[in-house]
Amino acid sequence: VQLQASGGGLVQAGGSLRLSCAASGRTFSSYAMGWFRQAPGKEREFVTAIGSRGGSTLYTDSVKGRFTISRDKAKNTVYLQMNSLKPEDTAVYYCAAGLTISRTPITYGYWGQGTLVTVSS
Repeated sequence: VQLQASGGGLVQAGGSLRLSCAASGRTFSSYAMGWFRQAPGKEREFVTAIGSRGGSTLYTDSVKGRFTISRDKAKNTVYLQMNSLKPEDTAVYYCAAGLTISRTPITYGYWGQGTLVTVSS
């Protein structure tokens, strides 16, 4: 599986962005998909994940109620809708594919290249 993340950019605090992660291959629906982020000088952290069929989701506490993950089987794409953005959301966001939904990076075997989200105060 090859992953291509897009949609990052510069936004003011309180604004919204939608990230996309397009997956190649016909096995997209077999994979759980996750979003992780890495801020400058910090370790990569879990943001959200969705099960292979879209029925299960996980969120880190800091984004609950603001971010929504979804997937479109027909487009082989997973989305991250980010609302009410805060400066602390500034990071490079990575999408990942794995065989099981998880908060742990090591369970994801495929990673996209990352897209930068910058939230100004």
